[in-house]
Amino acid sequence: MPIKNRLAEMHSEITGWRRHMHENPELMYDVHETAAFVVDRLKEFGITDITTGIGQTGVVARIKGKSDKSGKVIGLRADMDALPIHETTGLDYASKTPGKMHACGHDGHTAMLLGAAKYLSETRNFDGTAVLIFQPAEEGGAGGLAMCKDGLMDRWDIQEVYGMHNAPGLPVGEFYIRPGALLAAADEFSITITGQGGHAAAPHEAIDPNLAAAHVVIALQSIASRNVDPLAQVVVSVCTMRNDSGAHNIIPQKVELGGTVRTLDADVRDLTEARLKRIATSTAQAYDCKAEINYERGYPVTMNHEDNTVIAADIAEIVAGKVERNIPPIMAGEDFSFMLEERPGAYMFIGNGPGATVHHPDYNFNDEAIPAGCSWFAELIERRMPAA
Repeated sequence: MPIKNRLAEMHSEITGWRRHMHENPELMYDVHETAAFVVDRLKEFGITDITTGIGQTGVVARIKGKSDKSGKVIGLRADMDALPIHETTGLDYASKTPGKMHACGHDGHTAMLLGAAKYLSETRNFDGTAVLIFQPAEEGGAGGLAMCKDGLMDRWDIQEVYGMHNAPGLPVGEFYIRPGALLAAADEFSITITGQGGHAAAPHEAIDPNLAAAHVVIALQSIASRNVDPLAQVVVSVCTMRNDSGAHNIIPQKVELGGTVRTLDADVRDLTEARLKRIATSTAQAYDCKAEINYERGYPVTMNHEDNTVIAADIAEIVAGKVERNIPPIMAGEDFSFMLEERPGAYMFIGNGPGATVHHPDYNFNDEAIPAGCSWFAELIERRMPAA
């Protein structure tokens, strides 16, 4: 059975929810209005087992099937937060809050899970319990970890967990997945290089941290080209460079570099951190400067469990007719990884069609993906916990 007829009937209603959330984006853990909107919809569906405040502002709802002979409990997760980006789409339902927009499609993810929730609450054609997880602060705030620390998995006795993300550039409504490492570990670093400030006309009387910083930026690229196996994956990106001078004729005292490291393997992650610290320190010393490094490990690798990847892909094939089961890994990060560290499960991509990529001010979630995404969530519950 492909797209569920009931969910196709609900398409315009779910689209309306999505566009309302798109107009009213919220950041990180400050998703109070979005969470309230989710709760109001869940109550309209007749769902009464709703808990708020998990992971600060997360929402967890439970739907019981017609029977519970299996005792199985499956979690479905969607993220709710937006990004600090000024929207330039010009849409009728564009963000009403300057500097905030749903530039990653979390409005679509939440709307699709709400659609599945309405369908499952109406039919309850399964044996077990579906747990709906609406998460804050995916965009850098580790809301998934916060919900897990609040006892998400144990409190609701979740045995398997699944999530989904849209994928711009791939055909709308088609599905993509791979077993093992799907998304990268995402670490951040800052490097403060201290020299001796002075007049730009007399550089020999100063110790220029700009020069040292420039060589550090270049030298860090040797990690990927000369330290890591060419068949392994690592990205070292220096994304910011600031100094404490605002004038063209001053050699600054300090320069601050900031960036990110992305890896798919624990050993490569360890190696990259060690090499980054050594290269920054030694290169700065070569120019008579001092380097102070702060390296923070962020989201771990999003590691799909093999059996659950097959399950997720089989369900996607039922919904869409086909699925790509071994896409290349992606070096972006995702805090669903924390949930997959606690329970077996899988993370799936759904095509968003042509258009701007995520995190771009012209991005927009494609509402044509909604019926397929909702059907995948609902079909997972019904197929994994068939009615007794």
